[in-house]
Amino acid sequence: MKRISAFVSALLVSGLAVACSSTDAGITTRVKAQFAADATVNAYEINVTTNRGVVTLEGDVDSAAAKAQAVQIARTTEGVKDVVDQLVIDPDGPAATSGIDIDDNDVDDNAIERGAEATGDAVKRGAEATADAARRAGRTVRDAVTDDDPDSDNDGK
Repeated sequence: MKRISAFVSALLVSGLAVACSSTDAGITTRVKAQFAADATVNAYEINVTTNRGVVTLEGDVDSAAAKAQAVQIARTTEGVKDVVDQLVIDPDGPAATSGIDIDDNDVDDNAIERGAEATGDAVKRGAEATADAARRAGRTVRDAVTDDDPDSDNDGK
C-alpha cells in the first residue's frame, strides 16, 4: 500500500510539472523567449497574451517578413493551440527597438547586448528549473516502482 501511495504521489508531481509548463503564462513566456532569440523578431515590441492555449500577437512591425516570422514562431511553440495575428505592418512607424529604454543623455552602446544577455540568462534559468523538476519527478516515480525485495509478493520467486 505504501508503494502504491508513493507511486500515485509521483504521478501527481509529474502531472503538476507538465501542467505548469502548459499554462497560459508558461506558453506566453516560451513565445517571448523565442522572439528574443530570433534575429528577425527580437527588435520589435510585440505584445503576447495567451488564453486557453490561444496566443494573440499585437503590435507594429515594419515588414511582412517580421510579421510572418513572429506568427510562425508562435504557431510552433509547444502548447500553442492557435494564434490570433493582430500585428500591423507599419513601415513608416517607429523604428524597431531592443525594448530597453536608453536615456538620450546617457547613450550606452552595450545596452542591447546586456538586454539580450539578461533575457538569455532568464530563459536558461527557467529551462534549468524545468529540467530539475522533471528529474525530481522521474526519481520519485523510479523510487515508487523499484522493488528492493525481489520476493515482496511472497510467491517464492
